[in-house]
Amino acid sequence: MKTRLFILIFILVLIISGIVLIKYIQNKWDKNLRQEIAAYSGSGSCRPCHEKFYQLWHDSYHGLAMQPVTGAFIRENIHSFNQAIRVGMDTFKISWEGDTLFFIEHKVSGKVSRFPAVHTMGGKYIYYFLTPFPGGRLQVLPLAYDCDTESWYNNPESGVRHFENIEDAPLDWRNHLFTFNTTCYNCHVSQLETNYDLADNSYNTTWREPGINCETCHGPSYDHIVACVKAGEGNTPEDLKIVQTSMFTSEQHNSACGSCHAKATVIAQSFELGGLFYDYFDLITLENPDFYADGRDLGENYTMTTWEMNKCAAASDMHCVDCHTSSGRYRFAGENANDACMPCHDERVNKVSEHSFHDPDSEASKCIACHIPKTSFARMDRSDHSFRPPMPRATMAFGSPNACNICHDDQSTEWAEKSIKETHKIEYQNEAIVNGELIRKAREGDWSELDKILTGLEEERFDNVYATSFIRLLEQCNDTAKWAVVYNLTYHKSPLVRGAAAHSLSRNDSEEAFERLMQLIDDQFRAVRLNAAFALSSLPLTNIGETDSVRISEALEEYEASLVTHSDSWSAHYNLGNYYSNQNEFRKALNSYNTSFRIYPEAIMPMVNAGFIYSMIGDYERAQEMFIRALSIEPDHEATLTNIALLYGERGDNAMAAQYFKRLMEVSDKNALAAYNLAVLLSKDNLDEIIEMSRKAMDWEPRNPKYAYTYAFYLLRSNNTQGAKEILENVISGFPHYIESYLLLADILTNAKKYDEAKDILQNALEINGLSNEQQRALLENLQQLEKYAN
Repeated sequence: MKTRLFILIFILVLIISGIVLIKYIQNKWDKNLRQEIAAYSGSGSCRPCHEKFYQLWHDSYHGLAMQPVTGAFIRENIHSFNQAIRVGMDTFKISWEGDTLFFIEHKVSGKVSRFPAVHTMGGKYIYYFLTPFPGGRLQVLPLAYDCDTESWYNNPESGVRHFENIEDAPLDWRNHLFTFNTTCYNCHVSQLETNYDLADNSYNTTWREPGINCETCHGPSYDHIVACVKAGEGNTPEDLKIVQTSMFTSEQHNSACGSCHAKATVIAQSFELGGLFYDYFDLITLENPDFYADGRDLGENYTMTTWEMNKCAAASDMHCVDCHTSSGRYRFAGENANDACMPCHDERVNKVSEHSFHDPDSEASKCIACHIPKTSFARMDRSDHSFRPPMPRATMAFGSPNACNICHDDQSTEWAEKSIKETHKIEYQNEAIVNGELIRKAREGDWSELDKILTGLEEERFDNVYATSFIRLLEQCNDTAKWAVVYNLTYHKSPLVRGAAAHSLSRNDSEEAFERLMQLIDDQFRAVRLNAAFALSSLPLTNIGETDSVRISEALEEYEASLVTHSDSWSAHYNLGNYYSNQNEFRKALNSYNTSFRIYPEAIMPMVNAGFIYSMIGDYERAQEMFIRALSIEPDHEATLTNIALLYGERGDNAMAAQYFKRLMEVSDKNALAAYNLAVLLSKDNLDEIIEMSRKAMDWEPRNPKYAYTYAFYLLRSNNTQGAKEILENVISGFPHYIESYLLLADILTNAKKYDEAKDILQNALEINGLSNEQQRALLENLQQLEKYAN
């Protein structure tokens, strides 16, 4: 009996000790887990309670956005090997050996290199493969696998843009833009840490899971699991301790999706779930040539820009998850495809053939066929989310694709346009054509229709994307008529438009602009605040009170931090250098530029800007070194040729300056700056050539009065007094603030002894508002001198 009791007690002690030990281990594990995984538990932890959603996610393109390359993956997905494909001057072949896929490079020199594929991205259309590179880099290999044709192809070559006026060429596959750690990372893996070491330009990149996992959209789940376990089975805790996307506003939904699906500038370290897009990004719009002039995508499709052009979205609470599941699937892919447009467009959906002019059961009677047409770039389909109808005229005008010819690819654009005219009573294409033409001209620096742009902006005829595009393009326009319109747009309801207008005020040093920028640095959206801070950083700020000075310092601190959200980006350090340069902190600027081209040795603009600063501070040898280094990478680089020519001119080496300006004219179409400087530098014995160069400068840049004035000056030197007089009268008419023209015209009239006419010219100039003290003094001195001549 005692023995049995002893055994029972012993067992009980063991049980109690075990419980205590388990509890201790569990508590210890919980503590370590919190420290180790920072409250992220991984998608597997969601499965026990959310099996259905887990299964939907697991095999989705979000879930498989990144995968390890294994023998099983190769057997299941890759069905073509040993193709020999040219990449540049070299040849690549694919070899499957054991559980590894090798990319074998045969160089022209005879050297053979083998690159193992360790990860793959994509899978909907294409599989891209990654191989380890020095410094912890993962590089995208040059051959990609087309899932439809089951064949390999040259990936860099497929990414060539067919810009309207810019030549493009394939990048070398070793280029930093094909480095996963730098470019692709955040949208293909979850809870990533790049772990970039700026000192030795290397990575130790890690991620919690490949693909886009549950916690990417719902946030860390550890506390959520703990809360649910504590509540007990069947009970729902009052606070779920997780991000509930079902509670999101439309703007929050679009922002969450836009964090990956947007062509944008990153302005914050990381996107916080539930945040708003313009607190973390600034959208790229049609100022960028990666869009056709009418707004269709030319390169990859990131959706957000065209979505911002969507009139349905602008007039409603539509958001991405209305049509797409969180795992990326389209909700209306089945038989009821047109339910996506219900109930707003029930009349057209219920009578679809009357609207589509196609058989109701055909693919062409699906709303998305005409309003969200799919086109292909780099062998990937892209969907235009502007929801605009087919526009054959836009194809004729800008080369952008239209839905009619996407299906009827055996017919001409003219046939499509004729069909549209026959079936549609309303001419719906005009707006896109007119706006696109204005965008195209503005991109080319043609401001002949400036009035139309300014009137459209003033009367809010443009959507947010067009308005922003025009504001950004107007920064290159010297006409002061723009300022009243741009200033008013800083009050626009859209943070995208408001931010663009704030940025544009960097070129306006009026008191009114300054006061408005001081208000905008307190805007609720970071994108607006940063654009306003940039503008303030570019202005010559004097006589600032202590309170304003503190506020400006705080705004500039936020702006400076935003420039290096990714310290491995050469362009981030380049932009930081530009900021320091604007602040006259030239040593800091040079350090940033040096860091920029240390990260990316072929980055030319940091070299050019560094050379410019060296020139400013009198270190001409270093300046020349920078420019020559840049030209060794790109011999026809216009900015470099311009700066080295100006450098030689500043040093008095006119022969070398002229040589580089001539080179600039060879590589740059109608370069007015080069023509003007050649006119100044050419031998005074060659007056005919000087006149020709100054005429070209005037013709090529008619909005710059200095060039017309110079042409008039040299005409006068050649005794063409009447020609000079006519040019100067035109300058005075078009640019009333360009005082030099009044002075030269008054000289001509004085020499002709037309003293009264000369006086009138100078008196008219004195009546102009906004003259500087120096300009007024020059005019008065000339008037006094004229009085002596007259007497």
